[in-house]
Amino acid sequence: MADLRIPSLQHLARNLANKPETVSNRLVRLALNPPNFSYDPLFGAVKDLLILGQPYDEVLRGISKIRRQVVRDRLLEILPLIHGHFSGVNPDFYQLVGRRHYPVGRGLMVPFEPPMIYGIGGQLYFPWFIFWRTNPLKITDERLSLFVTLVDEILMQDPDLDTAYFQILDFSSPKPKLPRELEVIDTRDIPRISEKRKIEMLECFAEGFNQALVKLKGMPAPSKEERDTQDKDSKQPGLFD
Repeated sequence: MADLRIPSLQHLARNLANKPETVSNRLVRLALNPPNFSYDPLFGAVKDLLILGQPYDEVLRGISKIRRQVVRDRLLEILPLIHGHFSGVNPDFYQLVGRRHYPVGRGLMVPFEPPMIYGIGGQLYFPWFIFWRTNPLKITDERLSLFVTLVDEILMQDPDLDTAYFQILDFSSPKPKLPRELEVIDTRDIPRISEKRKIEMLECFAEGFNQALVKLKGMPAPSKEERDTQDKDSKQPGLFD
């Protein structure tokens, strides 16, 4: 059976639609075309540059040793932008943050795992990384408003994080054939959504998720060969990448 894991909070927002059926169709497609690579090495690179003070050339050589070319090329598109953003940043401390869960409804607990926080001069910074190359959540998108609203709720429940400066680092390309660019989004500029609208959107996603589970029953999981072909040829972003 094709596996439909519970998506992250960011991917919940990305795959929302106005109708549960549309959400369901998106999740089914993504379950049948799962990602087979990870952006995790970039978080290690941030730590190496920001905390350990490793020279950029050393970090670049490390990423360049990744064996799969398609993965290596994707990471090397982003690494210079990360270096440019954090160059000259000297945090007083750096800390990993444990996973949280947000209750969406119908027993659905959606994971939220911040990559890190760091502090400078008494100010706590909470950067969120969006590595999608195309179709990112834009500042005028209601789905981004939902994501930021939910993150606000999570941060406010933690006395260690409720004063953090929450910013989004968007590493997408402005057009499909253009290089990636870094856009730093101050989440204070993003409108929050009402409680009523939030509940409507989350209920729509929960219904779509449950419909997807029903549709996927009995469907075979894609083979490794099919996943490799999809990874090379498809521009459809994965559910968890």
